[in-house]
Order: sequence, then structure tokens, then C-alpha cells
Amino acid sequence: MNEKEALILKLIKEDPFISQSDLAVKAGLSRAEAAGYISSFIKQGKILGRAYILPEKRQVLCVGGANIDRKIWSKNQLELGTSNPAESSKSCGGVARNIGENLGRLGSDVSVLTVVGDDFEGHWLMEYTKAFADVSPSQSLQGHSTGAYTAVLDHEGEMAVALAEMTIYDSITTEFIESKWGYFASSDFIILDTNFSADVLKAIILRCRKENIPLCITPVSSPKAKKLPEDLSGVTWLIANKEEAEAIAGVGIENEGDFFKAAEMIIHKGVEKVVISRGDKGLVYFTSRGEAGVLIPPNIPVIDVTGAGDSLVAGIIYAHLNGIQTEDACKVGMACSILTLQTIETVNPILNNKQLLDTYKQNFK
Repeated sequence: MNEKEALILKLIKEDPFISQSDLAVKAGLSRAEAAGYISSFIKQGKILGRAYILPEKRQVLCVGGANIDRKIWSKNQLELGTSNPAESSKSCGGVARNIGENLGRLGSDVSVLTVVGDDFEGHWLMEYTKAFADVSPSQSLQGHSTGAYTAVLDHEGEMAVALAEMTIYDSITTEFIESKWGYFASSDFIILDTNFSADVLKAIILRCRKENIPLCITPVSSPKAKKLPEDLSGVTWLIANKEEAEAIAGVGIENEGDFFKAAEMIIHKGVEKVVISRGDKGLVYFTSRGEAGVLIPPNIPVIDVTGAGDSLVAGIIYAHLNGIQTEDACKVGMACSILTLQTIETVNPILNNKQLLDTYKQNFK
């Protein structure tokens, strides 16, 4: 940044409502030159547009889905083709939102960038989430319904089928992301799910790489994982389950060796660190520096698996941001996931630093 640019940003910080004419006079520029600087700053994400709002610095920005989670679980052995006695619940969900809430409960300075409908569910989601994360980057869209995710669980808490109503994310364009880039540029770390289109995902990955912004990608599902570009250079972490890893790597996974083969293929796409979860069999990790390992989880009672993957991501990134190395970061992620598995809630309401540390010590020390 040259002296003139620094002066203009200083003047804007002192008076966010300064006119371009006054800005030009104080900076010794023509009005056209001042307008050019303003346009450039907006494109770079250094200011957020009219009123020249400077984005507040945040530790983590979670980008992607925020949905209504509906869970229906069978009281008995699930039988297809007939009626099953069941119970149900409704809660706030969405991968990016869930990760943001987990991180917020752990004390991280986090914000969430998503879109919701201008409806009761959308307002409820934002009001609830703002207790844990800054939701000012998010936007309410008229004429759209808030995303909804319905999971049908068997009597043991395992998912039998899930239904996703996510058409609202089709409205997100690269221009929308550009208009919000100030929030990206002012964050230390980005977590991106794959709810948005392939073009939008590619644009975010490319720009984070160009601007050296650390990025974690967490696919939402196997079909949505296929929207990721072939070139994943600059991605710091990619955390996926078996099916998502198969889709990204383009290979089937049948045994433990296949997990590492898939992880290595993803590393060759440019990712620095890959984690592939294996459900109740734990996870494998593989890095571009040759680190590799398998972590086996403790035998614990499972109440509900929904949200466990999101809490795994949150725990890993929380540990990463606190300087913890790969293997131990994965253990912290698993500890966070254990807490989620032991509640019917998508994010465990008792989650905090102390609970996470206690769970980590009980299971991995």
C-alpha cells in the first residue's frame, strides 16, 4: 500500500461518511482519482461500499449453509414401506452455521456468511446464531425459502436417509461474493462448505489463494463435493467423510489403504492437510509433508450422529488456530465430535473450552 492509499483509508476511518469531493480535496486528488481509489478498495475488500464501512477484523469466517434441521427418529427398528412410530425435533443447522456456532461456543471470534429467506425460519436462524457469531455478513433474500434439512434416523441414532431443500443457494453469484469480499479479507481463516455453485466455490478458492488467506473446505455431501475444482492449490485443510473423499479423489475406498490412497490423491490436487472421517472407526489424516496416521475413537454411547462431522471440523480448526499440530488437532476435533454424538442437538449446548478439554483428556491422554 502506497502513501496515498494509506492516507485515503485513514481519512475514511476518521469519517466513514466523507463525500468523494471532500476526500479528493483532503487527499490532494481530483474527484475522478478519488472515485478510482474507492472503487479499487471495494474490489479489494478493504471497504464494504457506501458509507465506506471498514470491515471488522475477525478470526474465522464460516461461508456456506444455514438451514432448519428437522430430525425424525424411529422408536423401533426402522421398517421401509410402512408407518413407523417416531419422535421429531427442529433446530438450527447448516454446515457453515453449525461450525460457526461450535467455534463461537469455544470462544473463537467468528462470523458467518450465508443467505436465508425473508421468512420466520430465516429470522429465527439469524437471531439464534448471533449469540455465538457475527451474522452481519449474511443476507436475507426476499422471494426465497430458508434452506431446510430433514434427517430420518433409525432407533440407534444412525441416519437412514436425509432430504435437503437448498434452492436458495442457487441465487448466490460470484458478484455477490465480490460484494462481500471485505469480510473475507478481514478474516484470519476461512471455512467453506460446498452449498454454493461450482463457479462460486472456484472463485473463492482462487481468490483466497491469490491473497494468501488460509482456507478449510468441508464438503456437505458426495454430490456437492463434485462441484469442487480439480486444482485445490492453496487449500490448508480439506476435511471430508468417506463418500465425499471418494467423489473428490475419483477412487473407491474399500479398505484402510484406500483411505490413504484417496487422501494422497487429494494432496496432489494442492491441499496441504487432508482428514477423512470413517464414522465409528475414527479418521485418517495425511499431509503434504508426509505426516500420516489413523485415530481410533473411544467406544461411547451414541444418541445422534447429526452434526458430528461439523463439530469435528470446528474442533480441528480451533486446535489449528491455537498452534496445535496435525495429529493432536485431529484428536481435539474427535473430542468435539464426541460431545455432539452424546446429544440430540446438532451443536451440543454444553460445549465450551472446559468441556472440550475434559473430553480430550478423558479419551486421548
